[in-house]
Amino acid sequence: MKFSVTILGSSSASPTTSRFQTAHVVNIHERFFLIDCGEGAQMQMMRNDINFARINHIFITHLHGDHIFGLYGLLSTLNLDNRRHELHIYGFNMLKYILNDFLKYFGNEFKYEIIFHAVNVRYHKIIYEDKDITVETIPLKHRVPCCGYLFREKIPELNIRKKMIERYNLTLAEIVKIKDGYDLMTEDGSIITNEELTYRPYTPRSYAFCSDTEYSKKVINITKDVDLLYHETTFAQNLLKMAKQTGHSTTVQAAEVAKEANVKKLIIGHFSSRYNDLDMLLHEARSVFPETYLAKENEVFEIELERFKE
Repeated sequence: MKFSVTILGSSSASPTTSRFQTAHVVNIHERFFLIDCGEGAQMQMMRNDINFARINHIFITHLHGDHIFGLYGLLSTLNLDNRRHELHIYGFNMLKYILNDFLKYFGNEFKYEIIFHAVNVRYHKIIYEDKDITVETIPLKHRVPCCGYLFREKIPELNIRKKMIERYNLTLAEIVKIKDGYDLMTEDGSIITNEELTYRPYTPRSYAFCSDTEYSKKVINITKDVDLLYHETTFAQNLLKMAKQTGHSTTVQAAEVAKEANVKKLIIGHFSSRYNDLDMLLHEARSVFPETYLAKENEVFEIELERFKE
């Protein structure tokens, strides 16, 4: 049951010779989700052996070019690859009009349907759900409407301890009820609690993607205790004033969010092109939150599964 994040791009407004613009691929149980689509995203997916055809949902955080300019090329390539199944794109409502203009001139012969889902970036809510996961919005503070996305595994069904099945000679009907959370009443009237009878096979995992944003208490509240947090770090701490003016965060601010939210691991990215040496940024963030890592191109972050035994 894989849960991983592949970094396709880590640069901010301008790409560099070694850093592409923002894009991440999330793999949950071998289902692939793309977050943002900066210039060069499809090239990076090829480098990482990520099959375009397996991307069925694209989540766009906001309408700045460094987060969407790779989308047009990707959509065209999907058509050239004879994609037939629908593609879902989520984003601020203005993105629909941008896509419509693109499709008007370049999408007349598309063989697949694009389904657009307008996202209200001001509210925290679930915008996608399937049998395994939910995706929630994270309202962010930027110069334009912007939100992040929080991917969570659903709480797994209860497992019944095998020794309890044998001890109480449980019937199929009793097993079904117990897995639904009920206690067991024995023939002598004793109550065996559900906690004694069952266990969760694993702890659900989570990944929060916080794109362009100022320091925000709302982000802290929503991302409490997540396993992996990506938080933009456009500037070093000495450019705090510039970060505020441009609607971005510094190394220390990102680390403070991670610390206050009690996350397990922090990834920093969206680096200004002024920085060639990223170790300085990493050092600043780690001075506040030691479990900080750089979002480097082609880096894969695995969220390990914590299993429970009977």
